[in-house]
Amino acid sequence: MSQNQNIAELFTGIASRMQDRVAIHVPCRRGSDGKVKYRLFTFRELDEASDRYAVGFANMGIGRDVRTLLMVRPGFDFVALTFALFKVGAVSVLIDPGMGKLNLLECIKQSEPSAMVAVPKAYLARLIYPSYFKSIKHFVTVGRRWFWGGTTAAQLSKTKVGAFKIADTRDDDIAAILFTTGSTGPPKGVVYTHGIFTSQVKMIKERYGVTEDDVDLPAFPLFALFSAAMGMSVVIPDMDPTRPGDVDPAKYVESINDKSVTFTFGSPAIWKKVSAYCVENKVKLPTLKRVLMAGAPVADEIHERLLNGVLPDGATTHTPFGATECLPACDIMGAEVLSETAEKTRRGMGVCVGRPLPGMKVEIIKITDEPIDEWNESLLVPGGETGEIVFTGPVVTKEYFKLPRHTRLAKIKETSTGDIKHRMGDVGHLDEKGRLWFLGRKGHRVVTPAGTLFTIACEAIFNRHPAVERSALVGIGDMPNQKPVIIVELKKAERTADKDQLKSEILKLGSASELTSAIQKVLFHPSFPTDIRHNAKIFREKLKVWAEGELKK
Repeated sequence: MSQNQNIAELFTGIASRMQDRVAIHVPCRRGSDGKVKYRLFTFRELDEASDRYAVGFANMGIGRDVRTLLMVRPGFDFVALTFALFKVGAVSVLIDPGMGKLNLLECIKQSEPSAMVAVPKAYLARLIYPSYFKSIKHFVTVGRRWFWGGTTAAQLSKTKVGAFKIADTRDDDIAAILFTTGSTGPPKGVVYTHGIFTSQVKMIKERYGVTEDDVDLPAFPLFALFSAAMGMSVVIPDMDPTRPGDVDPAKYVESINDKSVTFTFGSPAIWKKVSAYCVENKVKLPTLKRVLMAGAPVADEIHERLLNGVLPDGATTHTPFGATECLPACDIMGAEVLSETAEKTRRGMGVCVGRPLPGMKVEIIKITDEPIDEWNESLLVPGGETGEIVFTGPVVTKEYFKLPRHTRLAKIKETSTGDIKHRMGDVGHLDEKGRLWFLGRKGHRVVTPAGTLFTIACEAIFNRHPAVERSALVGIGDMPNQKPVIIVELKKAERTADKDQLKSEILKLGSASELTSAIQKVLFHPSFPTDIRHNAKIFREKLKVWAEGELKK
């Protein structure tokens, strides 16, 4: 049954108790001593700023259900403006700029925002590509406004107000539209309600033991909102959040140690560089208690480096599993990966992503590319068998914004309970301990006359060759008569090696495993196409087209 709920109330409750505690540390410059100087904002200042913005929004017509495109850099204004939009009951439209220009523009057009709160660079894009922004009627510039009209965040912030009366939204009212990154298909707007945001905060706080004494370094900008709503002090990292792989590890470490950071959530692309930097330079992170890594596969050596010398005794690493449509769903600790699952992954069992979080239920259903409108138990595979991963629980979103076909393909309604189940589009299986093992994307499976091959499982076999940087399985032709081909990207030092010899060794490695013995074709690719954000999610669709061309030569 629906009830009154607004995610902003969690934050205002925290702010009223912790008024003079520092809420946000923003790096601004280096002093004469070479150290970073931070501008500090208290919870009171953050709450009052969001109240002023909320009054300004309401006065200009940005209120209940008004979709508002928010394109602001991580920092104080991002957090204050987002909570202000929640307070007035507006719908924040949040799009990852790292998805690329064309995808970004299509997402803006698809979401049909009525208002825009953005930095000058975004307004320049509006001038160059006006057709994508034509639905927008209200404009707020965060920074210097030139000749495009509207008002500025600075002008709104001058409003003199008391505490703003938060809109009496319901838990099933839309709070935001968050777009998927588009790394495994076209970006889609995921509808987030106030209830889902509130459930996420509760689950994260309980699972990871977050307290109001924690200091967070959130490499995912959206996580700064959760941190503030949980009472954590937030340190804004000195990095481009759209390109975590380009992080300067020295600066990242400096922020952690300067501010005694205890908690951080970011891409494994960050921790690949930071952990290597720490080991190479014998740097410790003595205050850091929990490191969460998500968004791409996490290599075993990252856990190994962090847990065996970089982090203090008792610290933990985690790899939460989920998707924009359903997060967090599962979790596994790095210690369990190293002691129990890593070797099985190398043998082709898949990647263990852990057990469902409390309140979440995982089920494995028979693989189909067709929509499933109604749930029934006959969809389930026998215990331990591979199928599509399905989740039910309080953080499962119900729909994509104005994409009924995609919603129908991804959601299953359970009539008896009214629950909505989310089809992850991933394949996997459950082990005897109730842990979920991920085998790859459903759309990337290769279906041959002899059986079905799954990417993550098969690629793990070939990745064991010392010359292989990474590999990708693709299927040539149409299901169910595809021909499997393994494409290999070699390590830089091996790129001039004898390809015929390497091909022979790689095929021999594959023939020794029942999983990969049917793969008889190897192609070498100079550099895999991958996602901009993590440089880890392989665009197998592009590699398939490339392989088809190579095989025709």
